[in-house]
Amino acid sequence: MTGMTSSARPFLNRRLAEFGTTIFAEMSALAVRTGAINLGQGFPDTDGPEEIREAAVRALRDGRGNQYPPGPGVPELRAAIAAHQARRYGLAFDPDTEVLVTAGATEAIAAALLALLEPGDEVVALEPYYDSYAACIAMAGATRVPVTLRPDPEQARFRLDLDELRAAVTDRTRLLLVNTPHNPTGTVLTREELTAIAALAVERDLLVVTDEVYEHLVFDEAEHVPLATLPGMRERTVTIGSAGKTFSFTGWKVGWVTAAPGLVTAVRSAKQYLTYVSSGPFQYAVAEALSLPDTYFDAFRADMLAKRDLLAAGLAEAGFAVFRPAGTYFVTTDIRPLGESDGFAFCRSLPERAGVVAIPNAVFYDHREAGAPFVRFAFCKRAGVLEEAVTRLKALAG
Repeated sequence: MTGMTSSARPFLNRRLAEFGTTIFAEMSALAVRTGAINLGQGFPDTDGPEEIREAAVRALRDGRGNQYPPGPGVPELRAAIAAHQARRYGLAFDPDTEVLVTAGATEAIAAALLALLEPGDEVVALEPYYDSYAACIAMAGATRVPVTLRPDPEQARFRLDLDELRAAVTDRTRLLLVNTPHNPTGTVLTREELTAIAALAVERDLLVVTDEVYEHLVFDEAEHVPLATLPGMRERTVTIGSAGKTFSFTGWKVGWVTAAPGLVTAVRSAKQYLTYVSSGPFQYAVAEALSLPDTYFDAFRADMLAKRDLLAAGLAEAGFAVFRPAGTYFVTTDIRPLGESDGFAFCRSLPERAGVVAIPNAVFYDHREAGAPFVRFAFCKRAGVLEEAVTRLKALAG
């Protein structure tokens, strides 16, 4: 028997060499080791609606989805997704040719980028961005071109510079990757900003992949405007949604793509060689979840709004400069008022100093220096947990 020969070359290919263990794994392990409250990774600490959990149990017992579901997703869920898009946004999608179910939004992003990009293509993305964007662009052999959302302390939000966005588009640009409501900053792009993005995409004949998983978490006067509703965008936009954020069942990994038939066919061609299929029984439960009355979505948003306000106020009292989010369930803070400037060092020491875990925003930037002083906290936790975290963090101000 011949043993494995050693190699001087690293095993990981060059495209992925910059990607190691995610910051989420590191910080979650730190939370376990120190017993700190984990406000780092964005998952709820309570389950979603009981009737939806029971719908999954019923599907299991009835033998629905225990074997491979159809590749595009079970018909009931595809119909429910199409109905949701029509009811909420007036977007008409054919559930048979324009809807694809994926293993969460992360697979939808990966499949879309792998399907639509050629090596050497450029992808313009808004930084800071969800870390899988960079990895998936690299796996596709494309080049990411970040456009940085700039902090506006007076408005306590991050803003998109539309001139900078336009300047980032070149003859090599194939695709715009947009996320609104935006993780991690909590920015919700305005109708005016999205209209300008749409006009640019039409003018330069660009595809757009838009990550809208936080569509039901918009606060105050903010409005979620799907890019596909804007002129010229229906045929060039791949819209990504997810059940995990809206129904608090992140472990079920049920996401979806809606787009014109040719785009869905392309994404499905890549998706079938990733997971093939997934989440069989959960697909039936999510189909029921999407049919919940508006009262569910209103109550869900109101609950998260109260938690946002609780954590944002506590962080301000603890001495952070707070960017109050208009969407998502994350609060971005500036640590410089605390006499700090290195988000990585701050987050790695915070569990010992205050018994709380957060995420350094710099991990979401290509331009690390632009994100260095910013730290993200998740508020999708029970109110009592947030209150205890705030109490602990106030020790920093002392």
